[in-house]
Amino acid sequence: MNLKSLAALTLAASVPLASAGPLAYGLCQTASPRRPGCNALVVSCYAGAGFTFGVTVVGAPAAIIACNAGLGTCMAACAATALIAPIP
Repeated sequence: MNLKSLAALTLAASVPLASAGPLAYGLCQTASPRRPGCNALVVSCYAGAGFTFGVTVVGAPAAIIACNAGLGTCMAACAATALIAPIP
C-alpha cells in the first residue's frame, strides 16, 4: 500500500460517523419499513378529498386544510424523532 492510500484510509477512519440526521429525516418523511411516510399520507389524503397534491387550489376547502395540518404534524414528529434518534 502506498503512502497516499494509507493517508486516505487514516483520514476516512478518523471521520466521526453520524448516527442520525437528514437521511433519517428524509426517510421518515418519504417512507419507512413500518409505515408510509408523511408525503404518502398527504397524497392519499388529498386524493380522498378529490384533489391532487401539489396543485394550487384557490380558496382551500376544509379537507385540504386538514390534510395540510396532518402533514405538518407528521413532519414535526419526524423532526422530533429522526433528527435525534440513533441509526444502528
